[in-house]
Amino acid sequence: MRAAVNALHLVPGETGGSEVYVRRLIPALLAADPELELEVFASREGYPALQADGWDPRARVHRLPVNARSRVARVIAEQTLLPLAVRRSGADLLHNMFTTAPAIAPVPQVSTIHDVIYKRHPEAHAGVLTRGMEVLVPLAARRSTRILAVSRATADDLVELLGIDSAKIDVAPNGPGMSDSVVPVPEARLREELALGDRPLVLTVAPRRGHKNVDRLLEAFELVEASPEPLLLVPGYDVANGADAVANERVRFLGWVDDATLDGLYRAAACFVFPSLAEGFGLPVLEAMRRGAPVACSDRTSLPEVAGDAALYFDPTSARSIADAIERLLGDRELAARLTSAGELQAAKFTWEACAADTLASYERALAARR
Repeated sequence: MRAAVNALHLVPGETGGSEVYVRRLIPALLAADPELELEVFASREGYPALQADGWDPRARVHRLPVNARSRVARVIAEQTLLPLAVRRSGADLLHNMFTTAPAIAPVPQVSTIHDVIYKRHPEAHAGVLTRGMEVLVPLAARRSTRILAVSRATADDLVELLGIDSAKIDVAPNGPGMSDSVVPVPEARLREELALGDRPLVLTVAPRRGHKNVDRLLEAFELVEASPEPLLLVPGYDVANGADAVANERVRFLGWVDDATLDGLYRAAACFVFPSLAEGFGLPVLEAMRRGAPVACSDRTSLPEVAGDAALYFDPTSARSIADAIERLLGDRELAARLTSAGELQAAKFTWEACAADTLASYERALAARR
């Protein structure tokens, strides 16, 4: 099989979980099928990073003349340049790895739709982007022979919110985000370099987007009563704007941090809290469990699938419910230890090897539908 891969969206360091998806799934696909060949189409921004990943030679990376930071330019290229490039490549099918797809393609299409959060929470995207998603995501769903959803919750949303036939959807959960080769910064060094003192650390990982619900977490943390007094760490957040959200010494906005620092923060945390209102998958919860942090998280969308029985759940619309969960994990170390053990077992269920196997099965179904 020769498959084309649409990775035009990828901008290294700027496309979050979808970048993880591309860069972890492609080598897993090659490892799973020794006869598979991949033609990977990238933007000017994505090409150097993907080329430098050093994949098996069966994955050939091609640069298309498109600025991926311009959503308009990327959409135009996806609808015009990409189908022509796929035809020239001799591919048997096209896998669109980031939710959108060409309206017309020369081969069957498999499209990964990571979420439809724009339907439930349009405030999650800028106005023009939400309107674009309203057009492009249903288009991708209609034009694709098979759809890959990264969770059962996303698959259910595709049926409920977009009216997609469930028989057309394959569920292929993600594997972990950060590479196993990352060496975490030791806790003592983190505390010294970031001036964290010796207080218990409560960690969340979320950008400043409405559905991530960080503002309610800040409200909840004001209600937390624990001794010694904990410190809430919020990496991946707009420091300039976020610092105005609270007026006390209980919250630290760290801005963007590298993987070694983030890995160390997960390991140093007394607990990890994730208050999101909606997730397509929920990689931060998986990352926390893999590193031994006891998890408290929202009981919405895909998060119970990812965390299973290894998390303390709360109502993300209630500051009191969030605060109670944090207090329990800080005050009940037996509960925290139980969730840590359960979390490591739960996290082990999610691998890129399994995702690759599910993805290849979807490819086969797409090709069989054409015969």
